[in-house]
Amino acid sequence: MFKRFISLEWKAFRRSSSFTANVVIKIFMILGAIYFGVAFLALGVGAFYLIKEGLNQDPLVVVSKFMIYYMVADLLMRFFIQKIPVINIRPLLVLPIKRGTIVNFALGKTVTSFFNIIHSFFFIPFSVVLLIEGYDPVSVVLWHIGMMALIYCNNFINILINDKDWVFWTVAIILGGLGFIQYYSYFDITMVTSVFYHGLYATYYMILIPLAALAGLYYICFRYFSKALYLDTGLKGKHEIAQTQDYTWLNRFGVTGTFIKNDIKLILRNKRSKQTILATVMFLFYALLFGSGALEVYEGPMWKVFGGIFVTGGFMFTFGQFVPSWDSAYYPLMMSQNIKYREYITAKWWLIVVVTLASSVVASFYLYFGLEMYLLILAGAVYNIGVNSHLVLLGGAYIKTPIDLASAKQAFGDKKAFNLKTLMLTIPKLLFPMMFYAIGNYAISPMAGIAFVAIAGLLGFALRNKVFSLIEKVYITEKYETIAAYKQKN
Repeated sequence: MFKRFISLEWKAFRRSSSFTANVVIKIFMILGAIYFGVAFLALGVGAFYLIKEGLNQDPLVVVSKFMIYYMVADLLMRFFIQKIPVINIRPLLVLPIKRGTIVNFALGKTVTSFFNIIHSFFFIPFSVVLLIEGYDPVSVVLWHIGMMALIYCNNFINILINDKDWVFWTVAIILGGLGFIQYYSYFDITMVTSVFYHGLYATYYMILIPLAALAGLYYICFRYFSKALYLDTGLKGKHEIAQTQDYTWLNRFGVTGTFIKNDIKLILRNKRSKQTILATVMFLFYALLFGSGALEVYEGPMWKVFGGIFVTGGFMFTFGQFVPSWDSAYYPLMMSQNIKYREYITAKWWLIVVVTLASSVVASFYLYFGLEMYLLILAGAVYNIGVNSHLVLLGGAYIKTPIDLASAKQAFGDKKAFNLKTLMLTIPKLLFPMMFYAIGNYAISPMAGIAFVAIAGLLGFALRNKVFSLIEKVYITEKYETIAAYKQKN
């Protein structure tokens, strides 16, 4: 049966309307996987000797001490980038296929994920070096198995985080608290965790803990999705007090106001779209990494521009990146009406502009780190409004990824609004302002660099009518392919 499922997955990929785009994305992903594979392999081979010669300490003890940070970084990377596998379960539930088989296949897809395999490129060579250097073979094998079991524990924790809000907030609060007390030297968490991680090598029975945790997490995921695997899952809504918001004051803006009103309702009424509000707030604090000196690598001037773009661009990157995918459920109906693309695009653009301006005002607390820091953020806001807002709307015409606003209530729904595909389209939006700042900064002064970024944004704003005409033509050209892509269920 698994062989049949794999065949269906391949047919769905090959017959997709966006097959060409998917192939290009896969090629880039393969190249990226090769790069990270080589990097992890080099780290796995060289870590032992670098630690032994540089710190003159036992490499296994040092690696075990800081393994907690490795695991936390892996979990965070999974949460923001790893895409949870999706299965279109409705056609399968009417066939004589056991529910457990469907669930096991879906969970099995996560086991073969790149985010699991990549860690083998570090742990296998590092374990081999330990064996070469004379460490106890049985203990090294047990330590290796324990580490890989914990990596797969992260895999299933990520599945629960993406499907259960209370798990996400529990993990976030615990990790945030541990990071706080570690940063301010109230308590060194590595003193406790290193005992466990090194204990996987020092004792033979400690291996039972990660293996039991892995089995327990798999069982929890299996039970949860098995119970949710019904045709009518999520059809029955929660009984809550109904509240109506008409936003009649937007009627004065005509059709554009109507679109803005619908978007506000969409954001506030759906769990999936509400995540953009949370992401916007989180992005506001991103520049703290640059202004507070928490990370030395971010002290470079060009990286501060990077932070300035992100502070006010949270809503643009999370919501604007997926225009018109937010309307995918009723997009074919919209296209059958007498709706002009210009008005539709303008409404989305104004919504992005208003939230970007509001974010720049809220971010005024960065004045605490100096006027130059806040000016960088303001220049980033101007650039986001004048240039990046146009780029995200233009990119939306090619990202034909339908969004199921009720997916949070369905088994194996696609919960990721920010994946590798959108990340790749985000890179040019960040490199250009850094390039403009570098030209002004190194040729004249830092203030000139800020001015260059702002001027680029103002030029984009002045040319918005011509840019809108170009975007409108692209949307019209891609109209029927977009409709066909949104009609696909898998």
